[in-house]
Amino acid sequence: MRATMLHAPFDIRLEEVPDPKIDGPGDALVKIVASCICGSDLWPYRGESPVPAPRRIGHEFVGIVEEVGAEVRTVKPGDFVITPFVVSDGTCPNCQAGYQTACQNRVGYGTDQADGGQGEYVKLPYADGTLVATPEPPDDSMVPSLLALSDVMGTGWHAARAARVKAGDTVVVVGDGAVGLCGVLAAKRMGAERVVALSRHEPRQKLAVEFGATDIISERGDAARDAVLELTNGVGADAVLECVGTGQAMTTAFDVARAGAMVGFVGVPHGMEAPIGLMFRRNIGLAGGASPVRAYLPDLLADVLAGEIDPGKVFDLELPLAEVAEGYKAMHERRAIKVLLRP
Repeated sequence: MRATMLHAPFDIRLEEVPDPKIDGPGDALVKIVASCICGSDLWPYRGESPVPAPRRIGHEFVGIVEEVGAEVRTVKPGDFVITPFVVSDGTCPNCQAGYQTACQNRVGYGTDQADGGQGEYVKLPYADGTLVATPEPPDDSMVPSLLALSDVMGTGWHAARAARVKAGDTVVVVGDGAVGLCGVLAAKRMGAERVVALSRHEPRQKLAVEFGATDIISERGDAARDAVLELTNGVGADAVLECVGTGQAMTTAFDVARAGAMVGFVGVPHGMEAPIGLMFRRNIGLAGGASPVRAYLPDLLADVLAGEIDPGKVFDLELPLAEVAEGYKAMHERRAIKVLLRP
């Protein structure tokens, strides 16, 4: 089979690798229908996270179950499944509490236990604790939105939930990538009255408005803070969603938060620290982390199937898997919000 390999910064290749096979009673073998490139994949791609040796990459995909181990009970061959970006056993105390990304037996994709997701097949353990099957095979037009549930929609939802967004709130979303845009969608779905998206890119601004943003601010840094304060009569936002993971993004998030607000952070941290002194003085809270997508999947899947949300619109470039290197380049150069790959 073919799979995407990251060899070094800016060196992505599609290569032949051994076909995966079931080797445990809880395993599943999934034939990928669609996968995608995540913003977090760009960190190692750019060399900002170490790449000590060539490795498989990719953690977001949907597909058809080909084979299952003898003890798998919740999915069967022929099922169309959504796969959260972390493999979880579903039974440990953390999973039972709804935090599957902190599973005590967590498995990452692109390891000896689970294949990377940007390929043709994936073998993964803990099928019962990880995979979520749709009620019936979906129409192809629904695949993008179902794929978005494997990570970005659940991550945007987690940001809004961590920030305690409620009906009538003014919410600021820091970050206009796929997660930030899904954060806009989540905040609107939770009843926010005003959703302010920070974005300098016209296509992303348009999608933010389509997803429910009431205001767009294109400034950065102090200018963004001043613009938010002007919009809110000098008060700031009730809730802030930090969807980037950089120090500047975190600073902006706290700069635009009113006293007593919550900041929900889901950006993979790179060079960021919490301003404890400011949090103490202004009673601003901070919560979030790696989204337990598996916990949110049943409800978000129901919303997608009912036509209540359409997060698949974040995919603005679709490529064959053979052109995966171009997909990485397009996202790195911000020519694409999010790239969908078809084997």
